[in-house]
Amino acid sequence: MLHLPRLTSLALAIALVIGAPLTQAAEPAPAARAAEPAAAANAKAPLPLDELRTFAEVLDRVKAAYVEPVDDKTLLENAIKGMLSNLDPHSAYLGPEDFQELQESTSGEFGGLGIEVGVENGMVKVVSPIDDTPASRAGIEAGDLIVKINGAPTQGQTMQEAVDKMRGKVGEKITLTLVRDGGNPFDVTLSRAIIQVKSVKAQLLESGYGYVRITQFQVKTGDEVGKALTKLRKDNGNKKLSGIVLDLRNNPGGVLQSAVAVADHFLTKGLIVYTKGRIANSELRFSADPADASEGVPLVVLINGGSASASEIVAGALQDQKRGILMGTDTFGKGSVQTVLPLNNDRALKLTTALYYTPNGRSIQAQGINPDIVVRRGKVTSEADGENYKEADLYGHLGNGNGGADRPTVKGSAAKSRPQDEDYQLNQALSLLKGLSVTRGN
Repeated sequence: MLHLPRLTSLALAIALVIGAPLTQAAEPAPAARAAEPAAAANAKAPLPLDELRTFAEVLDRVKAAYVEPVDDKTLLENAIKGMLSNLDPHSAYLGPEDFQELQESTSGEFGGLGIEVGVENGMVKVVSPIDDTPASRAGIEAGDLIVKINGAPTQGQTMQEAVDKMRGKVGEKITLTLVRDGGNPFDVTLSRAIIQVKSVKAQLLESGYGYVRITQFQVKTGDEVGKALTKLRKDNGNKKLSGIVLDLRNNPGGVLQSAVAVADHFLTKGLIVYTKGRIANSELRFSADPADASEGVPLVVLINGGSASASEIVAGALQDQKRGILMGTDTFGKGSVQTVLPLNNDRALKLTTALYYTPNGRSIQAQGINPDIVVRRGKVTSEADGENYKEADLYGHLGNGNGGADRPTVKGSAAKSRPQDEDYQLNQALSLLKGLSVTRGN
């Protein structure tokens, strides 16, 4: 099964969804099947004997001269880690703990802080906070740089080193020093917790308009979105909706098949995504089936710089097929597929094996998806209505000759707070859907 996270860490204490500098699309496949084609191709090339001699010499020198004794196992494992980490930000060697945490991250429950992280220019960067976790509640934002962990600088650390330091026992406190938008460093102290990620949330914003939020793509996310769409119709009096907002902001990715399943809920035909790589099973194509759980209603998709990997697959498919209008800001730009290749002793390789492409053949790698309508974050403020009066309030006013009751000023209590009242981008998405509904005569 394919895991599409994006940071090169695991869900661990942090809560990554796999990916490095931020994201990743991992495709678990049997190690033998995935590795054999590549091995066959490389079998023709002679072994680099000079380099192997150099490696053996370095190993021997380190063992003999390093200030402290180092055993062969540690040196060899570090050599493997270096080999993988220097390929690209998403390839990695997974020890037993890391492999288990990666598996837990795609199932939706693990211990950590609830943030996806990556490395950018040697700095540890927050890809996105996960909803309803210690990180999101502490106000950590996508794009924040983590410059210290418990007072120790992170500059120059690998993704795995930073992740290891952020791991710890549930309930223990950890202090992160952050820099936001080039400002002054500030500390955030939070407690590690068991992260139980609910990948799909849905509600009616108001009559006729549904909202579906996907926090990350887990194994069952496709099914959960299908159930959410059914429930929204039921909550709307069992009537077809007038529009849907699909929120993929700060979604770091997850399982590739789940991204395909989500896109398929909104599409009835055509290509969703395809991948290209060197090994035989890296050439994959996914197409939509005729069923349409969304009933073809107008769709606005919210994206931002924290939308990566699987999120970009969904956004790219809906944009290329002109099924939805993308609103927000540019996405992260992780367009590579990572295959998890199990090894012996509960270890594995997370290896970049392919790139994925949108239906129109666009590679998202290092470029991302551009929204159709750019809407940056903003604050929504509302003002109380003034003491205005209408014609119907005036004594002796004439009645309406066409019939119908008068409509005088109504003074009521404050309306119940709704998500769109405090979220400017969501507010704009809803306004766009209403405009589409009016112009289309719905």
